[in-house]
Amino acid sequence: MHTHAYRREHSHGLLDPSLTRSREGVRAVSLSLAILVVTAAVQGAVYVATDSIALLADLIHNAGDALTALPLGAAFLLRSRRAERFSGLAVVLAIFGSACVAAVFAVERLVGPLAPEHLVALSLAGLIGVAGNGIAARVRTNAGRRLESPALIADGAHARSDAIVSLGVVASATFVAFGAPVADPLIGLIITATILKITWESWRTVHEA
Repeated sequence: MHTHAYRREHSHGLLDPSLTRSREGVRAVSLSLAILVVTAAVQGAVYVATDSIALLADLIHNAGDALTALPLGAAFLLRSRRAERFSGLAVVLAIFGSACVAAVFAVERLVGPLAPEHLVALSLAGLIGVAGNGIAARVRTNAGRRLESPALIADGAHARSDAIVSLGVVASATFVAFGAPVADPLIGLIITATILKITWESWRTVHEA
């Protein structure tokens, strides 16, 4: 009888839904964090060589997006839906902050135009942003739906939009190659506007949850 009770309690512990949810959430957040850190690191190296404002806007946003994994991961570790909600708000604030920083750099470059260099590398950095964000989006969205986590779903939608935003870096390299260097800061501003739209959509997802 004692052995049977022990096995039942032990089995129940292994199948504790909150523990399972916590582990799956942390695993998804950690994987997406690793993907975005690598993406931002590669883009950072290319930015040093190219000095592209469009790439800088994308880089700042991707780096900020990677950091949003920290409060979200902590919320899953705490197994608290309330903490998840607050981490979702932190995600929204991080997105908004990255948009503001990107806008400042874009305006400065419009005032003092400077054409980016190494355009092939710039294009590749944009494509790396597309791939990294696309993979991170799938990881977050799938986990968010399984775990019924609005914060993860919002973060997944955010990363999916970021993949499209990264295409702006490729467009910048293309326009500059055809002799239009002003396209770089202009695309940086377009990326900023897109980030602000993402901010509003993410806010609605988290706020209405």
